[in-house]
Amino acid sequence: MRSRSTSLALLGALALGLAACTGAPADLPAETATDTPSTGDGHGAIAGAEEVAEPPLGLTAIDPAGTVTHLDLLDETVTGIGAIDAPRAMTTDGRYLFADVGDGIEIVDSGVWTWDHVDHFHYYRASPAMLGTVDGDGSATVATTNSSTSGGTGISFTDSGDAVLLSTEALSKGEIREQFRLEREPHAGLVVPVGSFALVTEAVDGVGARVAGYTAEGEPTGLDETCATPSGTITTRVGAVIGCADGALLAHVGDGELVVERIPYPADAPTGAVASFDNREGRPTVAGLASPTDIRLLDTRARTWTLLTAPAPLVHVTAVDDEDGHLLGLAEDGRMLVLSAADGSLLAETAPLVAASLASGAAPVLVADQHRAYLSAPVERQLYEIDYADAARIARTFETATEPAFVAETGR
Repeated sequence: MRSRSTSLALLGALALGLAACTGAPADLPAETATDTPSTGDGHGAIAGAEEVAEPPLGLTAIDPAGTVTHLDLLDETVTGIGAIDAPRAMTTDGRYLFADVGDGIEIVDSGVWTWDHVDHFHYYRASPAMLGTVDGDGSATVATTNSSTSGGTGISFTDSGDAVLLSTEALSKGEIREQFRLEREPHAGLVVPVGSFALVTEAVDGVGARVAGYTAEGEPTGLDETCATPSGTITTRVGAVIGCADGALLAHVGDGELVVERIPYPADAPTGAVASFDNREGRPTVAGLASPTDIRLLDTRARTWTLLTAPAPLVHVTAVDDEDGHLLGLAEDGRMLVLSAADGSLLAETAPLVAASLASGAAPVLVADQHRAYLSAPVERQLYEIDYADAARIARTFETATEPAFVAETGR
């Protein structure tokens, strides 16, 4: 596809921020029943939703003032959804946007989602909605799964220590329902949903030190694992990952029980831990940074780490986990790098597309799908669609009317 520039300035007052677009992950292999995410009944359908023939991909955005808009990537129409308080951070599961507004989490339903049936997919579209607020004190960390119609969504509030598990099934019906809210010692912790269970971090002297298992009703399972300074979580087709100072925990449900495996770093790993993980949604391999040039790949299927050295200091890395082993990194100077997941070597690179954003402290979003990468440039008011398999060619450039502060790829 030839490069083109699409101007969105004529969209007027709609504060559009653009983010990543992905195609259906059709190359995913079938997993065993143990590895399959909990997806519930009804193939992901809910009352009032329309099943469609292809992924209803979109870019749902929140601008610095809290205005929420949705761009349909199929026909490029833009819809205003509503407004929230000015956000500080945002997390997404591919359908919902969970915006941290300082004294709670405001939830937006983009109205588009994909349901994973392992060997095929179902695609749905419904009306977008502002769902409301989960109250809490201080900053919050949100953990999601790969299902937007079943299971749970975890929220950990730093100042109060409250550990909250929401019903994702209730969210799909427009309702915010807390399955449990537990009091803990305040700390920067995690509440990680795992099927019909959750892992909740516990602190010692204000620092996370352990994770404990709970049922969806908030009853302890008896599971208790050491995890020094837990940070970073992501769900793959195999299970939920939690980063620890010495490696990671991998949790899944087996024979109706919560199972946690420890995957330590290799003995020769430099000192440092991964603070966050990213990948092409659902794929078993995830990537993170332990330092600007220290890339760590975790294959959750093989339960192994790969340590790589980046050719330039990075601020973000994500694993494509495709047949060619592509790994994408955002360099400190604003370039997007295409790396080899085998040895970390540089395969291709862009110009410094988001240098102004990084210099100003803005946070560009880099997301990979099966065929393209999408890079948002808040200060530059641009979104770049990049063909990472074709020498990092810029396939499309979208201009935005206002700063795309928080963006999410939805419909995936």
